[in-house]
Amino acid sequence: MTRRILLFPGQGSQYVGMGKKLAETFAPARLLLDQANSVLGFDLADILFNGPEDRLTRTDITQPAIFTVSMMAMEAVKQEGVAFDYVAGHSLGEYSALCAAGAFSFEAGLAVVRLRGQLMAQAGDKSPGSMAAILGLETDKLESVLKDAAGAGIVVAANYNSPSQIVISGSVSGVQAAAKLAEAAGAKKVVMLAVSGAFHSPLMEFAVPGLREGLAKVAIQAPKVPLISNVEAKPVTDAEAIRGLLLRQLTSPVRWVESMQNALALDAKEALEVGPGKVLMGLARGISRDMKVTPVENPEDLKGKAA
Repeated sequence: MTRRILLFPGQGSQYVGMGKKLAETFAPARLLLDQANSVLGFDLADILFNGPEDRLTRTDITQPAIFTVSMMAMEAVKQEGVAFDYVAGHSLGEYSALCAAGAFSFEAGLAVVRLRGQLMAQAGDKSPGSMAAILGLETDKLESVLKDAAGAGIVVAANYNSPSQIVISGSVSGVQAAAKLAEAAGAKKVVMLAVSGAFHSPLMEFAVPGLREGLAKVAIQAPKVPLISNVEAKPVTDAEAIRGLLLRQLTSPVRWVESMQNALALDAKEALEVGPGKVLMGLARGISRDMKVTPVENPEDLKGKAA
């Protein structure tokens, strides 16, 4: 029996104008956006709808923005009565996934996501780093490249996004050295990413104590369906285990390929990408054609998906 998984995007899926149609045409989504403005203490709606882009892409703004828009889209999923068996989220999206599965309230999730974004931005200021997407290089070859580049500085695999796309993260010198070695090893393309820090690397260690304190204040319940976690790439429902995984996620790689392969092994072959953009749909195509992903940003995207 085919099962359904909800997927939630992470940082990089944002764009100016996201959530605007949803807020203007769907009352539950507008109500949630008003709640976000109140929790955050600034006009998130104005930034979402009008930018400027350089403000929306700030880590401390982007993270609560994507979380909020994803939860606005989730209101449409709820209204349509769409059933689901699993949830997963890419990095930041893991918080959206847990909120969608009832592990914590929107307000609590938004507060800790904002803290996470602030702490990660601060970590980036304290320990400047870089990230790069390596395209078309086998995993074992890339891991060899990372070992060879270690002498130049810190550099690790941060996101195993698809068999042909792995994101590396670390110090500027480490990432630059690895990027050159990856090209020499046969990578089809290396794309330096415009980010404010070395996410999912040891350079995020500065953010760990603050996030630990923030997560300790969040009332986390067992989600109503299993979360396929970034860190372990397998289903989890235990609330305290989830708290620990969210903390470990800061400095651990996102094992997205394994997560989606394990979802398929559980017969979760139908997926809805709930939130802005179509990044996860693209990654799914690179992992397996067996998973069919439908992007959901507005209620009309859910036609025929109920139950």
